Amino acid sequence: MKKLRTWIGLSLLSVFLLAACGDDGKSESHAPTGDQPLKVVTSFTIIADMAREIGGDLVEVHNLVPTGTDPHEYEPLPADIKAATDADVLFYNGLNLEGGKKGWFFKMIDTVKQKDENVFSLTERVEPMYLKGEDGREEEINPHAFIDPSVGVKMAEDMRDILVKKHPSKSDEIQKRGDAYVQRLKEIDKEYEERINDIPEQKRILVTSERAFQYMTSHYGLKEAYIWEIDTEENGSPIQIKNLIEFIKTHEVHVLFMESNVDPRPMETVSNETGVRIAEKKIYSDEIGKPGDEVDTYVKYLNYNIDLIHDELTK
Repeated sequence: MKKLRTWIGLSLLSVFLLAACGDDGKSESHAPTGDQPLKVVTSFTIIADMAREIGGDLVEVHNLVPTGTDPHEYEPLPADIKAATDADVLFYNGLNLEGGKKGWFFKMIDTVKQKDENVFSLTERVEPMYLKGEDGREEEINPHAFIDPSVGVKMAEDMRDILVKKHPSKSDEIQKRGDAYVQRLKEIDKEYEERINDIPEQKRILVTSERAFQYMTSHYGLKEAYIWEIDTEENGSPIQIKNLIEFIKTHEVHVLFMESNVDPRPMETVSNETGVRIAEKKIYSDEIGKPGDEVDTYVKYLNYNIDLIHDELTK
């Protein structure tokens, strides 16, 4: 993923933080009682949607990284700092999506002095997969595990169990909502398996700009190809494009996929050089859409992607 920019901003909020956290600058946590909602902070859009689905009106969700913003590089705003200070529970993806223990998320957590017992990664049960640099060595953890709905099941199960413990007065309601949501994701997982198995074996090749789909393709038996593995300042370099063109010709690929949040020019170059078309609709990787968009929930995101993959690869 892109290297994090120099951390700025939090030091400028020190006075605000002291006011928000109390005289000693330490964040206090307490379980809500009665009808008071649980204050939840999430690192990016997919986790925010999960929290709203599982918690309903029993949670008050503040999301940090908005749609259209790089989740690997983010500078928290004053409203984010206030929400993180007051939060009963904070969820993050992990797998280096937020820059790891030295990234922006944990710098924020340390600054507001949140307790470790309130901060949870949702990928503790996920086996990391790695991305390789130009020299072929494994360099970074691929954070995009959530593209695989079987991983989404694990994330939702863990979130459900945490929210149940954090909101004991409403535990039965959260358990019920969480169970229903997990079941929906399990059904989608099964649908992915069935629909990918329906694709002729020689056509089970997903070509994208970035190697974001590694977990999903590995799980369901798709061959993957891409222009770049790790985001750098030179995405779509001549050698990257040349390598993909050779792959496409060797494997007789008949369609290319463009992500919703990447520079289209490298894939357009590949398409022009190979004569292979780009799918009319874009595929989603890092985020869901804004409220009201076609793909504004995680469930819609998963359904949209499998519909697109199946429809394009069976043509």
